[in-house]
Amino acid sequence: MKRIAIGSDHAGFLAKQNLIKELKSWGIEVVDVGPSSDEKPVEYVPIAELVSVKVAENEVDGGILICGTGVGMSIAANKIPGIRAAVVNDLFSAQYAKSDVNLNVLCMGARVISERIIMEITKKWVDTNFTGGRFIPRIAQLHEMESKYFTKGGK
Repeated sequence: MKRIAIGSDHAGFLAKQNLIKELKSWGIEVVDVGPSSDEKPVEYVPIAELVSVKVAENEVDGGILICGTGVGMSIAANKIPGIRAAVVNDLFSAQYAKSDVNLNVLCMGARVISERIIMEITKKWVDTNFTGGRFIPRIAQLHEMESKYFTKGGK
């Protein structure tokens, strides 16, 4: 991955800021969609939408969302067609979410896992390649499901 969009709510702000520094040290270009401070509460849905649209429109290679648990962000991100977002709290899941499902938006909870684990999970996700092969038809099924239930402008 060469370019990643990242966003958080107020609960994930500090972890996001530190992760941005780490990503840049790995040579990754970072598109920070906000917030710019943690001084006031921030709604996670618009942040998840901004990151996910950038991923879905191929403006970036992947997205990272951090909130208190990662759950709200993952639900919001998955509302955008083409997004495969999940909460990841361990290295095994980070690897297989990327290799088998080609997870394109990584969601984490700053109140659930430490910043060190956030860094390690991100590194594993970034460094893992999609396996392809037998997993391609499964991703096609996900796209078919999206086409079946999602229409432009919603239902």
